[in-house]
Amino acid sequence: MQVCDVSLRRAFSFLGKRWNGVIIATIGALGPVGFADLKRAVTGITDSMLSDRLTELASISVVVRSVTTSKPPAVTYELTEEGKRLLPVFDQLARWAHGNLAECAGGR
Repeated sequence: MQVCDVSLRRAFSFLGKRWNGVIIATIGALGPVGFADLKRAVTGITDSMLSDRLTELASISVVVRSVTTSKPPAVTYELTEEGKRLLPVFDQLARWAHGNLAECAGGR
């Protein structure tokens, strides 16, 4: 029996990539959100990193990018059904971290 199966390794490889989890959780909390509002909500991320991560999240159908036909066009990002399925996992992870990890020390 493998201690850590391939699927779990793939999940942590993806979710452990800097900013992915934070972006997903933030969009989940805010709902459909524009780029500028998302950048303000994800403190410390650069424009190029946010753009790269959103492109990656859209490529695996976790986030959908929508462009309106208004003048000027508006772009919003929201979670797909697949993305929304991650939110309970993030909630449980946040609860665990709150109870088990020191806030500033990075561990107990």
